[in-house]
Amino acid sequence: MKNAEDDTNGEASTCGRILIFLSWVLVVLTMPFSLLVCFKVVQEYERAVIFRLGRLMQGGAKGPGIFFILPCIDAYARVDLRTRTYDVPPQEVLTKDSVTVSVDAVVYYRVSNATVSIANVENAHHSTRLLAQTTLRNTMGTRHLHEILSERMTISGSMQLSLDEATEAWGIKVERVEIKDVRLPVQLQRAMAAEAEAAREARAKVIAAEGEQKASRALREASEVIGDSPAALQLRYLQTLNTISAEKNSTIVFPLPIDILTYFMKSKEAFQANQ
Repeated sequence: MKNAEDDTNGEASTCGRILIFLSWVLVVLTMPFSLLVCFKVVQEYERAVIFRLGRLMQGGAKGPGIFFILPCIDAYARVDLRTRTYDVPPQEVLTKDSVTVSVDAVVYYRVSNATVSIANVENAHHSTRLLAQTTLRNTMGTRHLHEILSERMTISGSMQLSLDEATEAWGIKVERVEIKDVRLPVQLQRAMAAEAEAAREARAKVIAAEGEQKASRALREASEVIGDSPAALQLRYLQTLNTISAEKNSTIVFPLPIDILTYFMKSKEAFQANQ
């Protein structure tokens, strides 16, 4: 078997040399018109992968600039090395806590090895896009809803590593993955809004109760101080008058102790009793 394979390879090599020789003869006979066909140019951001008689030429991809091909026996493919942007369509995902959400993302990738991207996969760009959709669904399916909403950067980083590792054999480098939007069902949005509103109201009531408690303690301490010093009550009256006069100049307030009213009421009752 080995001798048969060696004989086949030898015949193919001999046939290839003959075809290459005939191609050179054709180039020389049709000069200078053949130069229009033989010389090709690729841009700075492009590379050319050349196949001669179906085999990859040694030396890897050609370019940028001018390169030479032989007519009839050489074929080449242009590969764009610029970064491409793929907008992943919205994917319906069932999260780990059984909530259906719609998630879309953006993937930034580029060709890192032109030869591998042509020789190892039929369509590197299409394969990368399909893998991005699958990876997005698989990644979101292993997360809870609160993690998806609060840990987008972490999820994007894990997706980027997974995609980059899978596409390395295709000559593709995934540079960045960004999660654009997470759409929730309308019923779930209403439920979450109601829950957040209830939580805010509960916190507000707790804060108000704590304020009332602190205010009552402060009033109790103030009453104790005023009880120890009767003159402090009069000073408080004067301070209140000063505050009112500064805010409302047209209002005059005279503090009237309750004891005075009680004295007059008792005097009136005594007078009526004598009559």
